[in-house]
Amino acid sequence: MAPPPEHLPASERAVYAISVAAELAGIGVQTLRLYEEHGLITPARSAGGTRRYSGNDLARLQRISELSAQGVNLAGIGRILELEDTNADLTAERDRLREGLH
Repeated sequence: MAPPPEHLPASERAVYAISVAAELAGIGVQTLRLYEEHGLITPARSAGGTRRYSGNDLARLQRISELSAQGVNLAGIGRILELEDTNADLTAERDRLREGLH
């Protein structure tokens, strides 16, 4: 994945407040809180406890929205995301192992 343009924060850097993240994701703040309650998204927290979302979180919210629009319930979305995360981890590990062989 290409790095974000210089004027944007790194995709893993949590900088967006909940209202900004909800707006960027095209969902309501309460929906975002619901997703957090169901464990679909886990924002970083500032020292004062304020939720902060990253570009990676926004991408995850986009995926959640896509699955929801397809009629998948929240439990199903959670399982799909878990499997996708595991697959990404395994793919990254495979790639690291392949590089070690060359």
